[in-house]
Amino acid sequence: MKKLTQAEEQVMQVIWNLSEGGFLKDIIELLPEPKPHSNTVATLLKILVEKDFVKISNPNRNNLYSAKVSKRDYSGQRMAGLTESFFDGSYANVVSYLVDKKQMSIEDLELLLQNLKSKGDE
Repeated sequence: MKKLTQAEEQVMQVIWNLSEGGFLKDIIELLPEPKPHSNTVATLLKILVEKDFVKISNPNRNNLYSAKVSKRDYSGQRMAGLTESFFDGSYANVVSYLVDKKQMSIEDLELLLQNLKSKGDE
């Protein structure tokens, strides 16, 4: 799976939130201020189609854009890439870093441990 630029990710965030997909005007409307020009968003959508992240349907001759790659799949791939690049491939190192930086609390760790234990029981 290819990596997305920050602008492409921003457009994908909007598309992921549109469960039925959206038209260009819908996507622009949901982007944060300052809103990019419609030509810019159209170009980003074209790139996302080329990268195989977005598909187009043409109801009523207008392009309806929807996600081909789920947010979960993309975020998992990005997390794996970050873990490999910055934490020697160790998720334990990721958790340790978050704890050291006080970005993960004891409560978060306990919840994570509970989730891991319950998945082990399945």
